[in-house]
Amino acid sequence: MLTTSIAILAVAIGVSARTFTVVNNCAFTIWPAIFTDLNVGTAVPDQPTGWEQAASQSVSFTVPDDWKAGRIWGRRDCDFSVDPGPNSCVVGGCNGGLECDANTGTGVPPASVAEWTLSADGNQDWYDVSLVDGYDLPMSITNNVGCSVADCSADLNPDCPAELIGPYNADGEPVGCKSACYANLDGNQANSPNCCSGQYNTPETCPSSGVQYYDYFKSRCPNSYVYAYDESSGTALWTCDSGLSADYTLTFCP
Repeated sequence: MLTTSIAILAVAIGVSARTFTVVNNCAFTIWPAIFTDLNVGTAVPDQPTGWEQAASQSVSFTVPDDWKAGRIWGRRDCDFSVDPGPNSCVVGGCNGGLECDANTGTGVPPASVAEWTLSADGNQDWYDVSLVDGYDLPMSITNNVGCSVADCSADLNPDCPAELIGPYNADGEPVGCKSACYANLDGNQANSPNCCSGQYNTPETCPSSGVQYYDYFKSRCPNSYVYAYDESSGTALWTCDSGLSADYTLTFCP
């Protein structure tokens, strides 16, 4: 009976899990990374928190049906052989080196971030492509059940505003575009309309019109989450009925 019960439980767990696939359509190697906010939920994907992925390579893994506050992003130009940590990559590096630390390995901006909370309130999956801290790689989130696509498919680096551009790779090419908040354009991140902090910490006191370069990011990537209260745009946070048990594909350089 015990063996049978374990088998039934294993089947149940398998049914409730999702398949996530990360596709690298870029012409160069990237180092994807995963972070789960363990203060929100303890379920984690069945995949290392960081790995090397060559151009044209696809990697699939299992994600629990109740994954909460999870994120995946891409790191560029990494070398973990010396002093592995957040400075091991030109952009997107994290504490821990190749495999990001489970508690503090959120990644160094600027970086495009794919975010999920599965089986959230209202029996919905929530997902988005966030440029809140900036951008490094184009990406798209698609699924197998016909729910909306979240994406930033444009390359924002070449014409990134001068105040936001960088860092640069060894060839002097920009590989990142910071947000106005992360670039600290108004000089006080603790009380900033760009960061929606301090006296600007509500949707009413932090409209998109007060965020510098909001239109640069939103006009080029309308289906992305550009600043803290971008849900009001109607094209920032996306949902999918959790009952559909969607599998998701994150494509870099779609």
